[in-house]
Amino acid sequence: MRTLRHLSTGWASALVLALALTGCGRSEDGGGAPLPDPQGHWSVESLTTGDRTLHAPPAARVDIGATEAKGNYGCNGFTAEVAFTGTSAVTVTPGASTTMACENTDFETAFARLFKGRLTIDRGPDRLTLKSADGSTIALTARPRDPDAPLTATQWVVDSLVSGGTAASVPAEAAAKARFALAADGGASGNLGCNRFTAPVTLSDPAAPAGSTVTFGPVTSTRMACEGPTGEVERTLTKLFAAGPLTVRIQGGTLALTARDGTGLTAKATSAVE
Repeated sequence: MRTLRHLSTGWASALVLALALTGCGRSEDGGGAPLPDPQGHWSVESLTTGDRTLHAPPAARVDIGATEAKGNYGCNGFTAEVAFTGTSAVTVTPGASTTMACENTDFETAFARLFKGRLTIDRGPDRLTLKSADGSTIALTARPRDPDAPLTATQWVVDSLVSGGTAASVPAEAAAKARFALAADGGASGNLGCNRFTAPVTLSDPAAPAGSTVTFGPVTSTRMACEGPTGEVERTLTKLFAAGPLTVRIQGGTLALTARDGTGLTAKATSAVE
C-alpha cells in the first residue's frame, strides 16, 4: 500500500481538519480594502524559487486554520501544524502527505519544500504571499470554502485506511471498489472492496456535527472469496465497522470515520444517493 508520511494519530482520526472560514481583517493603514485573515481557504497561484516561477495546477490549494492546515500539492494531499506570529508570519511543521505518482512532480516537490518553516506573510486584498528565508514565495488567492457533503444520502468511496497512527492509500486493485452510503433512517449499504454488504447503523446526529458518531450493527455480505489487496481492504473495513462507535468528521467532500483505538478510514463524496 502507498503510505502517508509522518501521520499523527490526531490526523488519523480525521484525515480531514476543522478549518476557519476565510475572514476579513482590517486594513493595516486604517483605510482602503480590508486585508484578509491568513486563516482561510486559498488556491495556490504560483511559486517563485531561485530564478524560476512555477504556475500551479488547478488542484493546488491550502486551507489554513488556527493551528492546522490541509491542502493539495497539485495531486497529493498534505497536512501540517501551523503557529502564527500575529498576521505577519507563520511557522509550518509538515505532517502527513500522500505519495501517489503524479504529474507536475516539479511543482509538488517545490511546494512541499517551500511550505515549511517560518514564512513571512504579505497580505493584499483577497490574496496572500508567503515568503521563506531564502526569498522564495508562494502566491495564494482566496477561494470559497467547499460546502460539507451530507453524511447521509451521499455515496462515499474509501480512499485510505488508518492503523497504528499511519494511513495507507487504498491499493490500486481496490481503488473505487470500497464504497458505502448511510441512510438517515438507520441503514448502510455498499461494497467492502469485493463483497456487497448491508448493515443497520445508529447515527448520533444525521447532520454530523463535529464529534457525532455512527455505530454499525452486524454486517451481512455476499460470500465471494476475496484474496490479495481487495481481500485485505475488505477484512480491514469489516473489522473497523465492528469496532463500535466511530467518530465522524466531514470537511468539504471528505469523510473520516475513526474508532477509539485510532483505526479508521477516509472517504470521498462521489454522488448523491436517491
